Amino acid sequence: MEMIRLEAPPELDMPIGEAMFTQRAIRRLDPMRPISDVHLKILLDAASKAPSGGNRQPARFLVVRNRDRIREFGKLYHEAWWAKRRDDYGWTGKEDIPPGSVYEMPSRLADEMADAPVIVLALSTGVQQFAHSVFPPVQNLLLAARALGIGSVLTTLHPQVMERVYAMFGIPAEAEFHCCIPLGYPRGRFGSTRRLPSSETTSWERWNERPPWA
Repeated sequence: MEMIRLEAPPELDMPIGEAMFTQRAIRRLDPMRPISDVHLKILLDAASKAPSGGNRQPARFLVVRNRDRIREFGKLYHEAWWAKRRDDYGWTGKEDIPPGSVYEMPSRLADEMADAPVIVLALSTGVQQFAHSVFPPVQNLLLAARALGIGSVLTTLHPQVMERVYAMFGIPAEAEFHCCIPLGYPRGRFGSTRRLPSSETTSWERWNERPPWA
């Protein structure tokens, strides 16, 4: 397969620092604002520019825009989300989620996935389907989405629904699923997020030796 050179599109003019430090999980997406083919191509081009082991480029992206397909997938995602909560916590409905839980917003995404303007499934093909060669392209896609003002969030599925997802989209058995990315313009705002300080997550020279800025 012939490889081509891609130049940075003028639309991606946001400083990389701003994109990285204002990117956040956007789970409330505007179902009434479509994403153009031009912008989707920019996202996928950005993903293709990420590094991969041996430049094998195993990452593959399946873009879903058909409303009926997205609604059908949304039902499977809802089932998968609650299957994961059932396995981890024994929860079966919203009444089981403790008040103030970090799962309140994700549960809303489970309800609203069927209304997402676009859904992207990240997969890999080939002999060596390493996740470390898929998630750099995924992060490029997420950062490009932020630069274009498009909301996104990385999420996963549950084994309970995978056979049906593969059948729904005609995905070959040899392709490996890695994550799901709903896309849409946000109902809400981008902005800074709260994270552990790097002084707490970084060791210097030896494990648990603190860095100079600690």
